[in-house]
Amino acid sequence: MDRKISLTGIKPTGMPHLGNYMGAIAPALELAQEYHAHYFIADYHALNSVRDAHELRQMTYEVAATWIACGLDPEKVLFYRQSDVPETFELTTMLMAFTAKGLMNRAHAYKALVQANVAAGKDHDFGVNMGLYTYPILMAADILLFDAHVVPVGKDQVQHLEMAADIAQTINANYKDELLRIPRAITHTNTALVIGQDGRKMSKSYNNTIPLFIPQKQFRKKIMKIQTNSQEIHEVKDPQQCSVFALYSLFATQQQQEDLAARYRAGGMGWGEAKTALYEVLEEIIGPKRAIYNELMGDTAQIDAILQKGAEKAREKAAAKISQLRKAMGFN
Repeated sequence: MDRKISLTGIKPTGMPHLGNYMGAIAPALELAQEYHAHYFIADYHALNSVRDAHELRQMTYEVAATWIACGLDPEKVLFYRQSDVPETFELTTMLMAFTAKGLMNRAHAYKALVQANVAAGKDHDFGVNMGLYTYPILMAADILLFDAHVVPVGKDQVQHLEMAADIAQTINANYKDELLRIPRAITHTNTALVIGQDGRKMSKSYNNTIPLFIPQKQFRKKIMKIQTNSQEIHEVKDPQQCSVFALYSLFATQQQQEDLAARYRAGGMGWGEAKTALYEVLEEIIGPKRAIYNELMGDTAQIDAILQKGAEKAREKAAAKISQLRKAMGFN
């Protein structure tokens, strides 16, 4: 029996950080153990905000190299670039004909921008482009084109999955046929909180991230800048109230955690020693991945070849779905 399909969209937004790795990349890669996993780089989604061709191309390479370095095996999963599968955009046009404008009016991202405009005394739709407005329809096409059973998303994206399901149900009802599979969202509610340099959640918006594959010396420097309290070396410290230990516990073995916690409670340990321990356990995990990342980024033709091979496989599946829909809808 064929395994069910999972589909993960990866928006190119620059080099991922440790928080992205623990919160999104690692959980998404685990899906390949249970599902026939599909992963795609959503470069057309990025076009709404990234208007520099070189920047978009570079970020696409960075995110592809990152996922491969972190364990994505292109030979075992389907890995492709959204822009290499034009059937996605034909399906988008089909879906638009069955999508009520009112549904798009309720999309969170659009509503948030409208509310911000109103608060600032601007026109409701100031700064709104049709790419942002129809974002949920393109996302629905990404999902429905490949008959995905499940899609891992954050809580803010669950609404988009519900919209994709609504649109698919409308089409199925109209043609009285199960043309489109109804997808289900997977949210990782037990994902660990990854603390940034300033003690808050690691986020680019807070400028407190530790990028995954920056050079080793810069990586160490980022870790050594994690904020701690003013306790002196001789003082006993509480590992449960420390950002350094919080990060350490996500990557270290149980024995390593117990050993470092004992050093905290014994006194005589400075913050530099704790940060060095964190750096060493992280470098043991990240270092080999960084080497793979650097090799790929040093020869991006390798990435192009991987994505092109994936696109060829993806287009075979996509063409079959479009052919089925065209026939059902009355097109030659």
